[in-house]
Amino acid sequence: MKISPVKVWRHQKQIASLLGQEGKVVSWTLIEVPPAGYESEAPYPVVIVKLDKGGRMTGQLVDWEEKNLKIGQKVKVVYRRIRKPDEEGVIPYGAKFSPC
Repeated sequence: MKISPVKVWRHQKQIASLLGQEGKVVSWTLIEVPPAGYESEAPYPVVIVKLDKGGRMTGQLVDWEEKNLKIGQKVKVVYRRIRKPDEEGVIPYGAKFSPC
């Protein structure tokens, strides 16, 4: 999938407002069989987070241990690489969650 640098830039501006926000996990699942391009990351958890400032967000939980996989776990929004670089070398970054 080709990603335009303009789209990457616009996406980063949206993510910037989320960085550092905290919230609590309201649901989670562990991905054991990932889609193409994410095989090296499996198994990995995906969480639904209720943000302290309002709203909900879904994303991957990084820097986790089994003890972090629980409802009510406090997390914060962090900036991480989302997938491998494309054929043009563009490295897509985005929002993920890390335990507090």
